[in-house]
Amino acid sequence: MGLRNIRIVLVGTTHPGNIGAVARAMKNMCLQQLYLVQPKQFPCAEATARASGADDLLHDAKICNTLDEALDGCCLVVGASARLRRVEWPQFAPRECAAQLLREAEQGPVALLFGRESSGLSNAEMDRCQYLVHIPANEEYSSLNLSMAVQVLAYELRMTALEGSSFPAVKHDRQVATADEMEGFIQHLQQTMQDIHFSDPRQSTKLLRRLRRLFNRAQPDSDELNILRGILSAAQGRKSQK
Repeated sequence: MGLRNIRIVLVGTTHPGNIGAVARAMKNMCLQQLYLVQPKQFPCAEATARASGADDLLHDAKICNTLDEALDGCCLVVGASARLRRVEWPQFAPRECAAQLLREAEQGPVALLFGRESSGLSNAEMDRCQYLVHIPANEEYSSLNLSMAVQVLAYELRMTALEGSSFPAVKHDRQVATADEMEGFIQHLQQTMQDIHFSDPRQSTKLLRRLRRLFNRAQPDSDELNILRGILSAAQGRKSQK
């Protein structure tokens, strides 16, 4: 499946011209799946003009009301971010990111997530990512236009795909949980911790972020998540019977 299974997801894009430029960058590098989460203005003539012939990608772009909708079914989510986190998140260089995305894309849909032009991805949006990718630009002038960032990473994906024999395909002996299944589990875990008074919702953000890292590393499958959610439900039931 390779490149055909990779989604480019743009969150809250402000300028429609950037959407068109992203479509052009994607078509240059044989990427086809464009997902737009709450774009400020789309469709738009400016987007079409900047696409310079990549009109088919704009026509087929999926418009999503929520990030959940854009990530539905994805087995791997990587977020593009230049920000450092207080809780360190696993981080790729662009070439490593391309190899990992292409490995996992052999098993199912994967997503490469880009944030707003002015502020990038929010903490909550980065929490949906198993990994972050950082483009090592000039430290004194590291701001990249959205379409430029997409072009850099799309190029690495294209080159890695052309050199496909240089990395082994991942063959899971099981189907790892999708992003939406994992998010459902995390929300259940958060609620359970509150119900059993393990955590204060006002102070649990950092704890929950560490737990996300733990379960992302483990890559549980759907059956394993169901077992864990059964344990959580039992813990909630015991509390309610007191």
